Amino acid sequence: MGGVTPVPQSSDGGPAGSSRRILVAGGAGFLGSHLCELLLARGHRVVCVDDLSTGHTRNLEAFRDHPRFELIRADVAATPSMPVDAIAHLASPASPVDYERIPIHTMRANSLGTWRLLDIARERRAALLFVSTSEVYGDPLVHPQPETYWGNVDPIGPRSCYDESKRFGEALVTAYRREHGVRANIVRLFNTYGPRMRPDDGRVIPAMISAALDGKALPLHGDGSQTRSFCHASDTVAGISHVLTDADADGEVLNIGNPAEITMLDLAHAVLEGVGRSGGIEHVAKRPGDPERRRPVIDRMQERYGWGPRVSLTDGLAQTIRWFAALRATGEGVPVGSAPG
Repeated sequence: MGGVTPVPQSSDGGPAGSSRRILVAGGAGFLGSHLCELLLARGHRVVCVDDLSTGHTRNLEAFRDHPRFELIRADVAATPSMPVDAIAHLASPASPVDYERIPIHTMRANSLGTWRLLDIARERRAALLFVSTSEVYGDPLVHPQPETYWGNVDPIGPRSCYDESKRFGEALVTAYRREHGVRANIVRLFNTYGPRMRPDDGRVIPAMISAALDGKALPLHGDGSQTRSFCHASDTVAGISHVLTDADADGEVLNIGNPAEITMLDLAHAVLEGVGRSGGIEHVAKRPGDPERRRPVIDRMQERYGWGPRVSLTDGLAQTIRWFAALRATGEGVPVGSAPG
């Protein structure tokens, strides 16, 4: 862990007196698009690289024609070299539905994709931020989870293509930093939700909201006692941007998430209340390898940047419900892109 002195910030929370050219790999995805939009609002130039295997150009509509935005459709492992000041690597499927559908592509994004971006960072003397996941902690034996915890991961389980490739990506980033002096940092994201999630995403909040809006029983895996900690997308990308644009950050490993823990049963009731329905919960088989508890320790982010989640689950769910309701009102969905060959 580095020092704890916050970097200078402008009034909008962005980096004071600086404008950078930033490559966002996976920038057409749910979180990647929110990050692109935030960086543009803070005066940066943004190059989005995405193969659209799980992202969608719809996510870019709000800023697609911005003069400081550029979209390159490419596999992250084939990202072209370009002059950039910083790189954010979010180019990986991040939901069970996606990485079970394209497991090798998922592993490629977190291995060869990370390798390629590190080579560009080394060549261009750019800082790299590897956006990892709380899944590196597996089904944790330590609760809540600090960055010092090594995890409890099944290397051949149903989630291994994602969990282990993220762990490999972290190890590769660390090796490049030690051997080649690449300035690099790692953030581990806990459950994130918000507008621009796909209805067929497969994660719990889209699944529950979609079912509620369709008038169906909400699917609840197992008995609903397992817990998660949900962070709104705006809070998550604010945390990512702090680290990404911090000129002094190097070798950091930081959790980004909301320490407010909730059971899946309570989440189901919150979704029903937000949609305006009562009852309607269906218990289904628990997913293999599904962790029992998940809650971040965020002391490092709080100490270094003064960062913490601001959006309550009630307000965040309301925004997300409106997003899915609007999709249904227009008769338009957000389809998954075709898997690369």
